[in-house]
Amino acid sequence: MTNPTATLLISCPDQRGLVAKFANFIYSNGGNIIHADQHTDFAAGLFLTRIEWQLDGFNLPQEFIAPAFNAIAQPLGAKWEIRFSDTVPRIAIWVSRQDHCLFDLIWRQRAKEFIGEIPLIISNHSNLKIVAEQFNIDFKHIPITKDNKSEQEAQQLELLRQYKIDLVVLAKYMQIVSADFISQFPQIINIHHSFLPAFIGANPYHRAFERGVKIIGATAHYATADLDAGPIIEQDVVRVSHRDEVDDLVRKGKDLERVVLARAVRSHLQNRVLVYGNRTVVFE
Repeated sequence: MTNPTATLLISCPDQRGLVAKFANFIYSNGGNIIHADQHTDFAAGLFLTRIEWQLDGFNLPQEFIAPAFNAIAQPLGAKWEIRFSDTVPRIAIWVSRQDHCLFDLIWRQRAKEFIGEIPLIISNHSNLKIVAEQFNIDFKHIPITKDNKSEQEAQQLELLRQYKIDLVVLAKYMQIVSADFISQFPQIINIHHSFLPAFIGANPYHRAFERGVKIIGATAHYATADLDAGPIIEQDVVRVSHRDEVDDLVRKGKDLERVVLARAVRSHLQNRVLVYGNRTVVFE
């Protein structure tokens, strides 16, 4: 990237002068802001913002930006993170037997619809090893049972360390990731095949059919210890009718799952998602 950028994601108690303080930090160090967006959650009393600026001509080296900004953020009670566009995230995709989200993410990555590397696929089944081989991606088969879950998750964590993974994408990984695992590696995006909070857990299309719903949806969210209850990044819906059988709902739902998961991953990789509490702001 010829002109790398830095992005700050900030949440802090709402107070006067915040925009000026943050902008002045960049201006006073010779930076040029190219994107800035903000939101105030009045109920929570929080100010949330995303600021991106060019590093070309910026007076501070990358390793000094965080400690310099922290001197401003700490007195304001701000929570913040900084990311750099010339740092390419490394993604591990976790799957079971279904391949539609896996193929979609790989194709989009190869088409450069988002910037990231996919060096690793992990699965609790061996079915999709052929897909990994097709795209020259390392594949690790780690079967999970109720008796070996702790041991196998330790192996998964070690693989994430070995491959220097920044983000795990659960692309139809039909296993519950334990709270202990998430506490050690919280950067996990999951795709759930319903419009949450409706129909959490297994078989949502069958339960939607039984309920006679007129729309079905898909939800991409960050994984937390609570099943299908993490901060929502992206959602979408499609209409269904009384003429649709369960197979029709599954077919329509798969189309949604691909698109919703891709949007969520792209927003995350572009540093557009700010999590606060169990909610998100997704800056356009």
